[in-house]
Amino acid sequence: MGNNYIIRAGKIVTVSSLGTIYDGAMIVKDGKIAEVGNWNTLRKKFPYLTVTDYSHYVITPSLVDCHTHLLEFAPSSLYPTALATHLLTGKSILLHALRSGITALGEQICGHPNSDFSITDYRHAVKDLPLDISFATTSISIGFSELVHFTAVTKSREVRQADLSDPRLVKEIARQNDYPGENLFINATPANFTTDDVPRAGEIIYTLEELESIVKIYHQYGKQIGVHVAGEEAIEMTLEAGVDVLHHAHGITNEQIKKANLKGTKIVATPMGGTHLEPNSPENILKLVENKIDVSIATDAYLPPYSNTDWLSFKGQSLQGPDVYMEIAHPGMKLLQENGFDENEILALLTANPASILRKGDQFGKLQQGMDANFVVTSGIPGLEITDVENLKVVYFRGDRVVDRLKG
Repeated sequence: MGNNYIIRAGKIVTVSSLGTIYDGAMIVKDGKIAEVGNWNTLRKKFPYLTVTDYSHYVITPSLVDCHTHLLEFAPSSLYPTALATHLLTGKSILLHALRSGITALGEQICGHPNSDFSITDYRHAVKDLPLDISFATTSISIGFSELVHFTAVTKSREVRQADLSDPRLVKEIARQNDYPGENLFINATPANFTTDDVPRAGEIIYTLEELESIVKIYHQYGKQIGVHVAGEEAIEMTLEAGVDVLHHAHGITNEQIKKANLKGTKIVATPMGGTHLEPNSPENILKLVENKIDVSIATDAYLPPYSNTDWLSFKGQSLQGPDVYMEIAHPGMKLLQENGFDENEILALLTANPASILRKGDQFGKLQQGMDANFVVTSGIPGLEITDVENLKVVYFRGDRVVDRLKG
């Protein structure tokens, strides 16, 4: 097909100011989108370009999951890996995400007792994959009977709770950080353990003064900071301290939503779980969007689904991954549609908004001139009209076809 070509679609949902284009086309040159518009117009303008005809399908930006744990925690949680095969297994899991229509990821590197890899090791492991991966270097507190704490910088070595606020350690974590992921765990996390294993999940780890000092360090480095947080008291602390991105924000109150709006705080919603509290319901996501909060939806995979939710179709404690991204987003996206939101605004929760969280909103997440040609060919709008990955027929990354369910 060459580096330059024209793609035709029955419908293009651009998630940009162009909105939805019926009988649309895109010009792709050297992995970038050169033009987007009407098929007849662009065909006349570029009669010499090779055509790939998807006129019976919908084209949208490919998906962006800005909160995952696929490289560090998932391999040994899913498979009987050894140290020598850990990163290979992680790469296979990342390719599973690609087959699920995800071409950009926000990976959390927290430190792991059985994986003594540095952030450099992780970056090197993924450099040749057809994925755009941003890394959040973090510290983590796990809610076992005796809390345990790790950091991306200290790798497999456990640290004391007091160390989490040590300016020297915080500065090094901030220096290596790509984007505002869950850089701090304000609450001890249940991670992907059962409730009995983590009785102290939810316990608040930091004081307001400690948090304010840490936020100041990140901002001095010219970086935004994100946190894992749930519960009214902990969320209030993060808003007071000037945290830029709240991951989860389970249990946020109406007053706190208004405060987040005034402060320009962004929220990464995780409808599948991730904290000790009930996750983001469709109604919660609607309320956040109605209050003009910049909302992204993420999987936090691999996770066991939170029990007792009426919006998740799967039950039990089996770990769920990138292939359920559209499924967990669907109830919230449908509720937004029922309340009058446009399909471009809704799809932004899986594309443009998380791309912005990754600090790459000018690179991908929309289909417009100058952006990377990262897109999917589908039988419907991901998350809104389709939830099964088999309906993601073709995936493109920087202009290259990297997944093809139509071939043959």
